[in-house]
Amino acid sequence: MVVGQNIEKQFGDLKVLKGIDLSIEKGEIVTILGASGAGKTTLLQILGSLDQPSKGEVIINNTPINRLTGNQLAKFRNQHIGFVFQFHQLLPEFTALENCMLPGLIAGRKDKEAQDRALKLLSYLGLSERLDHKPAELSGGEKQRVAVARALVNDPLVVFADEPSGNLDSKNQEELMDLFVDLRKQFNQTFVIVTHDQHLAEKADRTIHIVDGVIVD
Repeated sequence: MVVGQNIEKQFGDLKVLKGIDLSIEKGEIVTILGASGAGKTTLLQILGSLDQPSKGEVIINNTPINRLTGNQLAKFRNQHIGFVFQFHQLLPEFTALENCMLPGLIAGRKDKEAQDRALKLLSYLGLSERLDHKPAELSGGEKQRVAVARALVNDPLVVFADEPSGNLDSKNQEELMDLFVDLRKQFNQTFVIVTHDQHLAEKADRTIHIVDGVIVD
């Protein structure tokens, strides 16, 4: 469902990715594990359409996404890809509910439809009592769960998570990974998660190890 073919990425004379081939099936939880500087975040950004490869191709659900341009790419990303980042990236002036609704509104859903979907997800994630709280009023774990709900609001084909537990304490790290497993069971959701934590990676179905821009499995 997510396929990378001979992905290379070069910044000037520095080659960060050196020919990555991978395939991820629907409903899989896959972690990308590697030391800092190994190229895992660069790979995630390319797979998630946030960056273009220097060479190679990314295909999501039979769509070659690096052939899409402008509005086509933005629409595909909004409708089919979810993102969870280490530092949440919630808009501070909006409530948890409003933050969660935003991708749905951008996709053109009516207010009621976007709100109902956001309410369902936030309730499922145990945040029904925190809907009207802004990010500054939420704990780190709560903010990350709002970010997960936001990533899921458009029912994406795949969610890409970049060190999603990196800003959490050990208890919340465990809970977040358990949440991804529960979401896969509930919604058959596909997750691709960058991490440097071997313990957390062990909870995934499969781990892709990257060393110096190549897969070493």
